[in-house]
Amino acid sequence: MKSQRAALTPQMLRYDDFDHRSETRWLPYLMYFHRAGYRSEVINTDRLGFRISHGAGDRASAGGDLPRGPVRLFTGSSTAFGIGSTTDAATIPSRLWTEYAPSVPWLNFAGRSYNSTQELSLFLLYRHLLPEIEEIVVFSGLNNLALARLPEWQRGDHGGFFNCGEYFEQMEELRARHRKTPLVFGRRAERKGAANPPEDPPVPPLADRISYAVDLTVRHLEGWRLLAGETGARLSFVLQPLATWVREEHAPQERLLFGELDEKSNFWSLYGDIATKEAGRRYAEALRSACEKKKIDFFDINPVLSDAVQERDWLFVDRAHFTDEGHDIVSRILADSLGLT
Repeated sequence: MKSQRAALTPQMLRYDDFDHRSETRWLPYLMYFHRAGYRSEVINTDRLGFRISHGAGDRASAGGDLPRGPVRLFTGSSTAFGIGSTTDAATIPSRLWTEYAPSVPWLNFAGRSYNSTQELSLFLLYRHLLPEIEEIVVFSGLNNLALARLPEWQRGDHGGFFNCGEYFEQMEELRARHRKTPLVFGRRAERKGAANPPEDPPVPPLADRISYAVDLTVRHLEGWRLLAGETGARLSFVLQPLATWVREEHAPQERLLFGELDEKSNFWSLYGDIATKEAGRRYAEALRSACEKKKIDFFDINPVLSDAVQERDWLFVDRAHFTDEGHDIVSRILADSLGLT
């Protein structure tokens, strides 16, 4: 029997191939980034792994063809990248460039599964390739809150990242192979097994995780602001939507997809408490307050998106990623709300 996901969102099978763990592209400093030079009818990346964005009769990417004049950057994690869209042309930066804010080309500068540290690092590492930057929209926030549940020893100084548990396990095995073993009666003692990682403490209370995610996000937004100031670019931070932050009743297709995904995942046990509408509101208000103190433009798109759609409008392919219609509606709201032309 064909799954609901394959029937309703066949493009997701291409994303599964694109993001297959056996093809993970490990990079220094960033940990990981997209497959480079990927080609398909759904998703295409340039020689560096940036997704290609489309304008009216044109296309561009940070590691490929670039316009001669100024550009605008759309950055963030997988939702900004456009997971769920049926083509490159249906992503938010492409819809902005083609339809809702076409005066200056938009580049897709997002990283799949990135936290705010990786988003900022990506810009630091590749900004030298870019022409003049007129606008930077950071469309993010969810991953920092989701990863705030990790134990402190995994989060370290700059926040946890996805699959960091595997990273620490591999690093411990590497250290173990290089440990010196003492001589015992003229012979090498048997090497002991790798040291056990610290026992994980209970997941911090929601209030603590919200505070942590806000502090980390705003710390990196300050970095964005300093860099944007040097370029003259305007910086805006948009708290990305989550289906359960937008509305409690979902479209029929969403109910089918979410139900099937829940049978295969542990979404509610891991993220159930941050997925409530009330948690989203608390997080947004804390981010708004912190951004105002740092003079960073902040926009919570969740309530605006909720008011803009009907119950039967199919927005999401899963709780974090959009359909083509969802991408289009969000693009229109961003252009209107941020004053993009």
